[in-house]
Order: sequence, then C-alpha cells, then structure tokens
Amino acid sequence: MRALAAGLLAAACSAACAQEVVAYVVEGDRIAQPLAGLRGDASRGRAIVASRQQGLCLLCHTAPIPEERFQGNLAPDLAGVGARLSAAQLRLRVVDPRRVNPASFMPAFHAANNAQRIGAAWAGKPVLGAQQIEDVVAWLATLR
Repeated sequence: MRALAAGLLAAACSAACAQEVVAYVVEGDRIAQPLAGLRGDASRGRAIVASRQQGLCLLCHTAPIPEERFQGNLAPDLAGVGARLSAAQLRLRVVDPRRVNPASFMPAFHAANNAQRIGAAWAGKPVLGAQQIEDVVAWLATLR
C-alpha cells in the first residue's frame, strides 16, 4: 500500500511541488500559526481533499464527501476531525504527521524530508504549498 500511495503522490505532484517549504514552529502537537500567515478557504480545501490529482486524501481516508466513491479505510475517518482536533493540531498532522506519530505512513505534505514517500524528482519540495495546506486545514476544521 505504501508503494501505491507513493506512486500516486508522485503522479499527483502538481505546480505546488515547485514551491518551497515555508518556515513554521512546532509547539507540542501543533503548529499554532498559519503557514506564511495565510488564511485558508474551506471550499478550496474540500476540493484538494477530494482531488485524485492533488491531495489524494481519499486514497487512505474516508471523508464526508458523498459524491466521491471508493474512499479509503486505511487511516482514520475524517468525519468529526474538527471536533477532535484544533486547527493548529490539524495543521501539524497535514504538514508532517510523523512529528506526531513516527510510524505514520501518511506523507508529510509540506516538508522537505519526504524522500521515502514521493518520487525522487520532488525530494526536498513540498507536495502541497502553504496556501493549499491552510485551505485543507480550514475545511478539516469545519468537520464537527
């Protein structure tokens, strides 16, 4: 399954891969400040989560996106995640989930240390840019 996820992430890496990782500060189990001070848009975040070309979240997660078929069951269901975790906690889990769970097979979507999770051509570059991360966090935070 890891090979499939890595292959799909490599195929899905779009213009965001050309972006650089922005600086962030991890405080415990969270990144308190939005990346680059950006404000997320929940509707764009939903589209990224649902996308089979960008986020690929539904490869492993189930989410309350009923029009998308064939959702995953390898990772936690995203329904209600905004009630369980704060936006700051969600941000860290999307940016680099291994900071919370070193055994996670979820790739770090905004980190430079993804060599084992994505294609070599994208090593050192984020899968999602700072704005995309904030958009995903904004949508996840609405899931109460």
